[in-house]
Parts: sequence; structure tokens; C-alpha cells
Amino acid sequence: MRQQESSVALLASNVRFEVKIVPLRSLSPGSRLSEEQPVMADKSLFEFLHMEMVAYVYKHQNGDNNNQERGSSLSTLEGMGFRVGQGLIERFTKDTPSFKDDLDVVKFLCKDLWINLFRKQIDNLRTNHQGTYVLQDNKFSLLTQFSNSKQYMEEAPKYLAYTCGMVRGALSNLGIDSVVTAEVSVMPACKFQVVIQRS
Repeated sequence: MRQQESSVALLASNVRFEVKIVPLRSLSPGSRLSEEQPVMADKSLFEFLHMEMVAYVYKHQNGDNNNQERGSSLSTLEGMGFRVGQGLIERFTKDTPSFKDDLDVVKFLCKDLWINLFRKQIDNLRTNHQGTYVLQDNKFSLLTQFSNSKQYMEEAPKYLAYTCGMVRGALSNLGIDSVVTAEVSVMPACKFQVVIQRS
């Protein structure tokens, strides 16, 4: 099926830009990316939006830059990610058969959801089979714009809060209550720990 394209010409200071607008479509579960398939958003556009979102939240909530306001900013970013994760998982699982257990859900997150968000699968998934899962991404795309030196390690949590919220929101929409935390020991590698809350 051929997609319809439209183009928009922009004139600015005697310079003409032509922008092609291509309707976006989501990947079906289990499908892989190819050059012909448009994805949700361009990688660099998403990374830039994420950086600006973090900067905006920290600028408007951190007057004195104390720990309480810093925690409030992390909570705000995590809440934004939570809502996005709920919406995305609803969209990506609409044609997927139901999952048989928590491990199947987490595997879906590691493969299909991660591919749709970051154009790659999680590099490693570990579990203790008691409700704790560790998802390791050796080159997390939202941390690759930083230097690999230790000086940016304290800045890393604010760039991971949104993704923790997305994972928690996706799990919540699939009926799994969880706590998601992130840890960085070497940039840009990152580990997300998902602890399923049993009632």
C-alpha cells in the first residue's frame, strides 16, 4: 500500500525549504524496522524533545535547587512518562494475544516496545523469578549525547525518570503494579529494575 505524501513549502528570508509530510503508522507487534517503515518519530527529534522537556521541568520547578524540589522534578517527569507509557502500550498491544504471565509482558517490553521507542531491543534481561526483573541497555539512546566520563553521572537520573515512568505506565495498563528504578554505573549503559508489587 503506497502512502500519500504532501509537501509544504516554507519561505524564510528568501530561502525555500520543502518539507515532505508522510503519515505515520505504527509497527505491528513482532515486526522489525526497515528503511521503508516510518516510525513514531525521528530519533534525534525525540532525543531533542526529551532534553528540552527535562530542562523545562527543572528550570520551572527548581528555584533553590534543593533536594525536595529536585525530587519533585523527577516525580513530574516520571508522571509524564507514566501517562505516555499507558497510551503507547494500549496502541501497541491492541492486536496482540493476551500474555500468560509477567515474564511474557516484560519480554514484550524488552523487544517490541523498546524497538518502537529506541530502535533496538534491550541487551539483557535478568530475573529472579520472584517478581524482580533487570533490563540492561548497554547504549541507552537518551544518555548517548553525554560524555562517557564520570562528571555527568549525577545528571543521569533526571534523564532516566521519564523512561522509568513509561515502563511503569505500560506495565500498569497491562494490569501489573510495579516500581521501576534506573541505575547508571558507566555511561551510556543503564539498568532498569522492575519490581512487581504483589497484593
